[in-house]
Amino acid sequence: MKVLIVGGGGREHALAWKAVQSRHIDELHVAPGNPGIGRFAWCHPEVKAADVEGQVALARRLGIDLVIVGPEDPLAAGLVDALTAAGIRAFGPTAAAARIEASKAFAKEVMAAAGVPTAAHAVFTEYEPALAYLETHPGPIVIKADGLAAGKGVQVCADRAEARRALQTAMLDRAFAEAGSRVVIEEYLEGEEVSVLAFSDGRTVKQMVAAQDHKRLGEGDTGPNTGGMGTYAPVPAYTPAIADEVQRRILEPTIGELARRGTPFVGCLFAGLMLTAAGPKVIEFNARFGDPETQVVMPLLDNDLLEVVTACVEGRLHEVELRFRPGAAANIVLASAGYPGRYAKGLPIDGLVEADQAGVTVFHAGTAFNDDGILVTAGGRVLGVMATGPTVRAALAQAYAGVERIRFEGKTYRRDIGARAL
Repeated sequence: MKVLIVGGGGREHALAWKAVQSRHIDELHVAPGNPGIGRFAWCHPEVKAADVEGQVALARRLGIDLVIVGPEDPLAAGLVDALTAAGIRAFGPTAAAARIEASKAFAKEVMAAAGVPTAAHAVFTEYEPALAYLETHPGPIVIKADGLAAGKGVQVCADRAEARRALQTAMLDRAFAEAGSRVVIEEYLEGEEVSVLAFSDGRTVKQMVAAQDHKRLGEGDTGPNTGGMGTYAPVPAYTPAIADEVQRRILEPTIGELARRGTPFVGCLFAGLMLTAAGPKVIEFNARFGDPETQVVMPLLDNDLLEVVTACVEGRLHEVELRFRPGAAANIVLASAGYPGRYAKGLPIDGLVEADQAGVTVFHAGTAFNDDGILVTAGGRVLGVMATGPTVRAALAQAYAGVERIRFEGKTYRRDIGARAL
């Protein structure tokens, strides 16, 4: 089987790392890919992830049998629709189904229709009414840009002053461009936050092992929101009873409602959940594999990834029994100084060989080769250092041992990943 994975970050590295282990793989291509992926797959840096026409043309030229779409932008832009129209099988939702992530207001509409538990909310397209709403809803409160904002459009506000600033940033300053022209203001949920990724073929939905991301930049969940500073799996707080409730009250109703609307969801549905005192509630849905959650879920998946993905595309996920290895996985993100704000690029990276010797797997997220062929930083999140072990504690210890061996100027990371599990 010739496979094309769309994307070039840590998530796509983890998917490619898992896909290349498949007994069905003949050729693995990744567009645009990254230097880490390039060690074992063909990369096509000339084709950007969101270039719908370019991705379709590449798949045609290579004779690709299956495309796996990683990032949200090409999904929202209709890449799966275009691939399907070209007769190429693709794993991922259509643009209509991907609105579950591309529009937070749409996601709330779907949840309301399906009776899915989520935070109370209000939607605004004008600044003054939104500001007036804040005056009657003291903090803490959450301000969300409606559209795609690279994981940075959500602001948890402790008080009205912070909420006003977040609202101005989104609606007046247009920090998130058109994504912030409409905002969702919702109640702040308290509890343990969990990420649940699930395979879906449009009718059947099956959960993967739950993971816990750490979105704030600093230790103790302080500082600005990021795309994710590290994660681990499984999550002790996510018990079998809670998983059963999530299946019955959240995942199945959501997939059912999207199918009822004529937009069946085929792909990976990501449910960001808060385990509240009143039960699990949805914080957000994503229409694809999470990043950095995929970096710990894939190492624990015991199935052949391509067999599961093919079953989803062919509408027979009900035939597949998902299996997960015992033990745990942990992934520590190494970021550039200044992230998620402005940061330098082009800084040399050393120590990857030593990290390999420490028994970790390093997923590349924001790296490149410079003109001299030296591996350098090229993004806010640079690397993910992943390790497995018999327990979360053991996996974390191994991952942090690998972290210590990697060097680049301004290396930034959290030292408390997995603290809740410990």
